[in-house]
Amino acid sequence: MPENYTFKVKNDNAGERLDKFISDSLDTVTRSAVQKIIEGGGAVLDGQTLDKKYKVKPGEVIEFTVPDAKPLDVEGEDIPLDIVYEDKDLLVVNKPKEMVVHPANGNYSGTLVNALIYHCGDSLSGINGVLRPGIVHRIDKNTSGLLIVAKNDLAHTGLAAQIKDHSFERAYEAVVYGNIKEDSGTVNQPVGRSPKDRKKMAVTFKNSKSATTHYEVLARYGDFTHIRCRLETGRTHQIRVHMAYIGHPVAGDDVYGPKKIIKGLGGQCLHAKMIGFVHPITGKYLEFESELPEYFKDFIKRISDGKDV
Repeated sequence: MPENYTFKVKNDNAGERLDKFISDSLDTVTRSAVQKIIEGGGAVLDGQTLDKKYKVKPGEVIEFTVPDAKPLDVEGEDIPLDIVYEDKDLLVVNKPKEMVVHPANGNYSGTLVNALIYHCGDSLSGINGVLRPGIVHRIDKNTSGLLIVAKNDLAHTGLAAQIKDHSFERAYEAVVYGNIKEDSGTVNQPVGRSPKDRKKMAVTFKNSKSATTHYEVLARYGDFTHIRCRLETGRTHQIRVHMAYIGHPVAGDDVYGPKKIIKGLGGQCLHAKMIGFVHPITGKYLEFESELPEYFKDFIKRISDGKDV
């Protein structure tokens, strides 16, 4: 059944774009999903459908309808999964490098979603619609590490709320270019679409969101530094953008790093090593940490031995 919501615009929200107002009011649906629903006529004011760019006014009562999740036109595939934890409500998977999380143009098979459909069958949340069943948060194709998958909408809603209020713990490890002199630091700069290249993210104050990355040095290897990053926010490419911004891009990053690519890494040396969250059903705090993958350990050995990369 479709889900119907009614939102009354308060004075504090005056002048906000409709898609932002609704996504901020509804934890269970991402802003991109809200935009698609609005484009399909899902937002109504006084019987008239609204555009996503509509600026809301105090006192307006906006009706918003989330349609049923469409049947998934993606086949399950028997792809091995490194499952760190699983129960009836969710699972935590250790995603390998080079695996795409969900189907998209050019990647309709071999994705994490294909593997999850095979493993879980019909037991996946449908909140994110057709292409991302169960996916509460993402990591890039060439980033390895831990990811949570929701098996039902109640679990999905609870996890999404924790991500939104920044109570969801995430720590990454990375090797970056250069020698970071400070033992620790914080990058607190907004991240949004690059004004120069819409395919990239950037530190920008135009159409951006606040982003905070804390980092600490684990080891130094001459021209490279091994760091651990803790995120307060989860913006697209946040660590990669922030580290490039301070002059220490992630090693192997072919988007934000130097033009000369490090052979053998196959993309950025970045691993989602730890996640911690309150189980949305049981209320118990859970925390998981994964081993560094072989590509990461091999790269550290090469730079610690002073070999060419």
